[in-house]
Amino acid sequence: MDLSILSANLRRVRTSRGLSQVAVAEQAELSREGYRRIEDGQVEPRVDSLSRIASVLKVSLNELLVPVRELRAVRFRAHKRMTTREDLLANVARWLDDYVYLENLLHKNLDHKLTELSTGLSGSKRVAPEDAAARARELMGLKPDESIRDICGLFEAHGIKVFTPSLASDGFFGLSIGAADGGPAIVVNRWERISVERWMFTAAHELGHLLLHLDAYNVDKINEDDDEEKEADIFAAHFLMPEQMFKKEHAEAAGLSWYDRIFKLKRLFRVSYRTVLYRIASALPPAQRKNVWIRFNVEYKRHNGGRSLPSIEEPLALSSDAFGLRPAEKRADEPEHLDRHDFMQDRLARLVRLAVQQDEITIGKAAEILELDLSEMRELVNSWME
Repeated sequence: MDLSILSANLRRVRTSRGLSQVAVAEQAELSREGYRRIEDGQVEPRVDSLSRIASVLKVSLNELLVPVRELRAVRFRAHKRMTTREDLLANVARWLDDYVYLENLLHKNLDHKLTELSTGLSGSKRVAPEDAAARARELMGLKPDESIRDICGLFEAHGIKVFTPSLASDGFFGLSIGAADGGPAIVVNRWERISVERWMFTAAHELGHLLLHLDAYNVDKINEDDDEEKEADIFAAHFLMPEQMFKKEHAEAAGLSWYDRIFKLKRLFRVSYRTVLYRIASALPPAQRKNVWIRFNVEYKRHNGGRSLPSIEEPLALSSDAFGLRPAEKRADEPEHLDRHDFMQDRLARLVRLAVQQDEITIGKAAEILELDLSEMRELVNSWME
């Protein structure tokens, strides 16, 4: 047992859980000093003691004993400090390693097209994010009048891995990893209190970073760059709502009420109503943009018994705030919302199924990769029988 590895893992996981050494010691039925010496790497714990600690921290013994690969080519920025940052990156590294392992085992590697997609989009001569979105759609085989029905499947088909953990945080939406660390990969926080529409927007937003800002991928950079965030937001809006189709559908819905018009476009493009409002507002002179949001709120109140939309932000020009996509946006705040089946990554699950059926990995290993317990994994295997 490598005590330095155990020490680092214990400290990382305990901190991410918001637990003190005293709390872990008490729940694991250890003395405070005994646990401190284990976490400091001074003594090798007994197996039963370590098992109790793992149970308190809600991790497997393997997660405490195996070293975690450090990711470097990562874009993980935030406006406020996250105590779970280190633990999340460790989980992402394990997920990436499992994913690549299965691809190699089954000879199912996909060549990503990030280099082809990003050629000419980043660097000193960057193109406008709207044009970058149109080019990305074209190279991904999307027609100018085609909405995206399965964004996870689209990305995975083009060699971009998608990871969807659920992290109880309204301050973290997503991050992305470059090819140098096993990517390209996009991580989207699929916490149930964040709307599905926001999940989709986050995925497109991170693709924008992967294409436009590869030179900024450095795990040590933790502060947001407002200009890059704005570019990624604009990219996402135009990637999800292509210009030609948006203008056509917006014009064809001109006879509907403002309320019905917005929600028709929202459902058609599978985006947040706020993203639709942003696209409409962005085509107007700056002085008129605020009226788009005010008008919609008036319409919403009229259709909903005087109840206002929750937490609407009045946009300022074309800053990232113009999307109104603040951490306060919860699923309950998204009228006529989609559900989780509209945003599901499935390629890793297919690789796991193939590996199990070919006896390449055990049920236990499959459960570990998919982060399921054995009973859940067995139920999943049984559901595969057709």
